[in-house]
Formats: sequence, structure tokens, C-alpha cells
Amino acid sequence: MITGSIVALVTPMTTEGDIDWDALARLVEYHVSSGTAALGVVGTTGESATLTVPEHCDVIRFAVEQAAGRIPVVAGTGANSTHEAVELTVTAAEVGADYSLLVTPYYNKPPQEGLYRHFCQVASSVNLPIILYNVPGRTGVDLSNDTVLRLSEVSNIVAIKDATGDVARGAELISRLPETFSVFSGDDETALELMRAGAKGNVSVTANIAAPIVAEVCRLALAGDFDAAVTENDKIAGLNSALFLEANPIPVKWAMAEASMIDRGIRLPLTELDSSCYERVRAAMTRAGLL
Repeated sequence: MITGSIVALVTPMTTEGDIDWDALARLVEYHVSSGTAALGVVGTTGESATLTVPEHCDVIRFAVEQAAGRIPVVAGTGANSTHEAVELTVTAAEVGADYSLLVTPYYNKPPQEGLYRHFCQVASSVNLPIILYNVPGRTGVDLSNDTVLRLSEVSNIVAIKDATGDVARGAELISRLPETFSVFSGDDETALELMRAGAKGNVSVTANIAAPIVAEVCRLALAGDFDAAVTENDKIAGLNSALFLEANPIPVKWAMAEASMIDRGIRLPLTELDSSCYERVRAAMTRAGLL
């Protein structure tokens, strides 16, 4: 199983809103060389909600080909339609993704039994390890710890990305799960504390712009050297906060453009970062040594 820093990768775009394949190739190389443990593609940060289904599949295929086995690819394949989630997950398996990341079905607010059956049906459709993804602040539905425990009994459901930001809840879940089932933080601000409680790494937005630092924080935390991890994490503490001044991935895309990593493209209904946030993001980037 993966451990360490998994980047929640942006989907770079031109100012016209087209996918920038050359920039995506450069980002894959950046993470391969920076100690990132895996690429998380076409998730929330990758603007999955505004990509067409063919684009979604093309990004997964491209990331797999560019990574060329040097770094695992975790493909975001969740949907609020179980049928669509199955189709996307099957495609991810066919093009060679190493894991599927399945967000809880959003907007239609299924009950816990519906969530359980949804994930079981997707899991039964593929021979691919599946990572659950709980981010109730975005989806409007919360996957309970009890339901996660039920799902941990499904052979190819192997982990969860916990983006609740609730460390106590995450720690309680870790204490109840079998050791073979991994918990990853999905919240940069609280990731270090969840790793202190036993999480196996961080699915990180901040890693888009500060991959070596996030990778080192994870390495130190997983080695049990929390004093050094705290010192390293202090470099990006401001960034972890500033990158959520507006809805993700608005701030991180702006920051990456400032650092000349990507163009300024983002798709409506998301817009570029409001100018009132510029100085705070720049200050956090400077403190992290990125400007």
C-alpha cells in the first residue's frame, strides 16, 4: 500500500480552458523527482466536476503513460451515479491506473446503506484497489465510521481519504480498523496530527506547489520523528491555510501560475483567485521558499 505524500493533482489548463497536456507532463515529472509517493488525478483538485467524461478518462490515461510505472496513479473515479462510477472505474483499470479514489456520491444525499451498496457495487466491477474518499464539506453527505468499518471487509477496498479535518474522529476510526486498511488525511492543515494518530500519509493540495516539503513532512512523521516533522511542517503551515481562502483549486492554481508552473486556466463556474487574497498567498509562498 502507498504511504507518504499523494498529490491531489491539478488539471492544468490554458487561459481558454483547454487541458494543457504539456504542463501536465511537466507536473508528473516534478512529482516523480520530488519524492511524491503517488499521483492523485482527476479528483476535486483536478476539477473532475467540470471535465467531460472523455476528458476525465484521457487525463487518467495520460498520467499513467507519463508516469510509466515510476510512481503509482490514483485515479479519481467517483460520481453520484453508481452506473457512472462503475464506468469510470472500469476505464481506469483498463488504462493501467494503480488505485481508484471513490468520493461519496454527492448532491443526492444517499443514506448509509445506499453508500455501502454503492461502494460495494463499484468494487465488485473491477480488480482494482479502491480508496474511499469522504469530504462532507464538498459533497453534502458524510460516510460514517461504522460504514467505513463495514466496507473494510470488502477485499479490494483498502483505504480511505479522510477529508473531514476532524482528527479525533479520524483517530477513532484508525483504532477500530484492521491494520491492513489504511487511512490517509485529506486535509493539509490537520494531516500531521492525523499521521501522529496513525494515518499512513496525506492526499495533499499543498504538494502541488511544495512537493518536496510535503513529502519530507510525511517521511518524518511516518518514521516517528514528530519534532522534525513539526519543524518542516511549519514552513508550509501558512500555505496550508492560504490555499483554502477560496474554493479549491482556485488558490493553488493561482499560486502555481505565480511560480510559473502552469498557465492561469480554470473552468467556470470556478474563477481566478480574488485579488484581495493575493498578498496572503504570496506571503505564504515566500515563507515556504517558493518565491
